[in-house]
Amino acid sequence: MREIFAGMPWWVKWVAVPVIALVVFGGLIASVVGFVIGLLFKVLVFAALVGGVVYLVRRFMAGSSSRSDW
Repeated sequence: MREIFAGMPWWVKWVAVPVIALVVFGGLIASVVGFVIGLLFKVLVFAALVGGVVYLVRRFMAGSSSRSDW
C-alpha cells in the first residue's frame, strides 16, 4: 500500500482519499453516529425518569412517615 501512495502528490493522500472514503462510507458513518447519539439520549431519558421516580417515592415515603408519627 505504501508503494502505491509513494509516487502520488500530497493532496491525493490527504484530500482525495478521505473524501472518497466519506462518499463511499458516509451513509454507514452517519447511521452509526445517529445510533450512538440516539442510544445516549435514551440512556439519559431513562436515568432522568428513574431519578424522578426515586425522588417522588422518597418524598412520598418521607411525607407519609411524618404523618404516621402523629
